[in-house]
Amino acid sequence: MVKRCSWCTADPEYVKYHDEEWGVAVHDDVKLFEMLILEGAQAGLSWLTVLKKRNNYRRAFDNFDFTKVAKYDDSKIEELIKDSGIIRNRLKIKSAVLNAKVYLEIREEFGSFDKYIWGFVEGKAIVNVVKNYREIPSSTPISDAVSSDLKKRGMNFVGSTIIYAFMQAVGMVDDHEENCFKKLKT
Repeated sequence: MVKRCSWCTADPEYVKYHDEEWGVAVHDDVKLFEMLILEGAQAGLSWLTVLKKRNNYRRAFDNFDFTKVAKYDDSKIEELIKDSGIIRNRLKIKSAVLNAKVYLEIREEFGSFDKYIWGFVEGKAIVNVVKNYREIPSSTPISDAVSSDLKKRGMNFVGSTIIYAFMQAVGMVDDHEENCFKKLKT
């Protein structure tokens, strides 16, 4: 039997996410934007709730084309608020548009968001020793620094806890439990 992190429930969508995505290094700017927006949308909710709505988010947010999202106007925001397939929180939706604009500025400054964000970990995943997921912190000094920098640049829904979850999701941090088959070996 395959050993997975103990947080991974039997829900097929959760298992697929754990096995194929969580902790895998992402260097694609579109995928990084998607995960940043989805982690922000999760605030106050379960990740499974967001996962189950992800395809709706992709449809609603033009497959997370940040150039298009940055151009969304009030009319588009109102349309999104009425979309029952996504989390209809006005602040989170407006934040996605604002964050897309800042995302473009970061890409212009650094050449890519990938180069910017992975620079915080010197381009290499941090591999933590985790026996049980309850040991995992909700934030770290690095997530604090990323959060602080993104906020200074004007982003919302990028608190340190959200950023740490983002870092785990895109493989900047490996917090798979030691007995999990996905654990990176150092």
